[in-house]
Amino acid sequence: MLAHADWTSPAIWLISLASIALVLIRPKGLAEAWWAVIGAALLVLCRLISPAAALHAVHNGLDVYLFLIGMMVMAELAREEGVFDWIAGHAVRASRGARGRLFGLIYCAGIAVTVFLSNDATAVVLTPAVLAAVKAAEAEPLPYLLICAFIANAASFVLPISNPANLVVYRQGVPPLGQWISTFGLPSLVSIVITFLLLRGLANKHLKGTVKAYIESAPLSPAGKLTFCGIGFLAIVLMTASALNLDLGAPACAAGLFVALMVSVRNFKTAKEIAKNVAWSVIPLVAGLFVIVEAMNSAGAQQAAIAALRGMETWHPLQAALTSGFGIAIISNLMNNLPSGLISGAAVNSAGAAGPLRDSVLIGVDLGPNLSVTGSLATILWLIAIRREGQQVGFWKFLRWGAVVMPPALALAIAALLLSPQS
Repeated sequence: MLAHADWTSPAIWLISLASIALVLIRPKGLAEAWWAVIGAALLVLCRLISPAAALHAVHNGLDVYLFLIGMMVMAELAREEGVFDWIAGHAVRASRGARGRLFGLIYCAGIAVTVFLSNDATAVVLTPAVLAAVKAAEAEPLPYLLICAFIANAASFVLPISNPANLVVYRQGVPPLGQWISTFGLPSLVSIVITFLLLRGLANKHLKGTVKAYIESAPLSPAGKLTFCGIGFLAIVLMTASALNLDLGAPACAAGLFVALMVSVRNFKTAKEIAKNVAWSVIPLVAGLFVIVEAMNSAGAQQAAIAALRGMETWHPLQAALTSGFGIAIISNLMNNLPSGLISGAAVNSAGAAGPLRDSVLIGVDLGPNLSVTGSLATILWLIAIRREGQQVGFWKFLRWGAVVMPPALALAIAALLLSPQS
């Protein structure tokens, strides 16, 4: 599979970690996908991973790619037809001028979008709509933008479809929907509520006074209404597939493309705009990361993770769950949760870890990234989205909020996991 010379493992780690760092830093504004693909190509060219192993790693991500395509097409269609602008406008009007009420309403909108369209949709599509709405309402944007970043991770394990990382961690087979809800329902609720309370407390100084209660927004067009119904159709298809214990990639892709086709029948320009605006570079980004992680696993990453998990099997369940959850959360913030999810998912499967020890890994991968802007792909996409709109939230500013919000939410969500029936 790999060359066995003594220098291979350090070389693999050097190239892999450098590639991941460049993905996060994006020097000279070069898209994230370039650095992941260049890193994967270097590993192959330097014979640190064989072409066959690299192709196998890319193939392993097929379900994730299909899922991402379906969700990105659906999210872009909703953006194109003004669904998110319509939702954000309704939230502003429903607030009746109260900043605190507006905070809660946008938080609820973020929950709904994350749960049924994935956290990437919240980061990429809901965020600009919220920013436009709060600017029109003459409100301070910061707390409302941070809602989109934090809820994108805090609500991302309500359902298997809520975060592509869920498919990465459970790429050997996502648990059936009933088992998923039984296991993660209570921890998700705790995560959402605690994140809200802490965010609300931190944002309190920004929420004094009133905002414009009425802003102009166009009603949903017939195509927008069809898209809104299509979102419901997509959610039903994916929940049905999950309940039947089927892979989610193909149903997500088929349903997303079907809804886009139905809407585009009325106006072919819609299909062209979707094809042009979908962030297709996410697919080679994820494929490159699959190859990089395959190389890292061969250099000892997976074995180290397996040894750590097996060592914790004899610990008290709460101690083991907290250690595994916070451990993977820290690693996710250092190297992003996609590669950490790939490594930990493979390790959990190989180690045969079960119960809270296994499930706390997923919570750490999903919720842990709320510590920093480098933690998840969704947060990085959120940062790019707000920068395009002229807003800036630096690393340290986000960390000051994340350091208060993430640790208690993660600790209490993991504690709630031990009370779940499946654990």
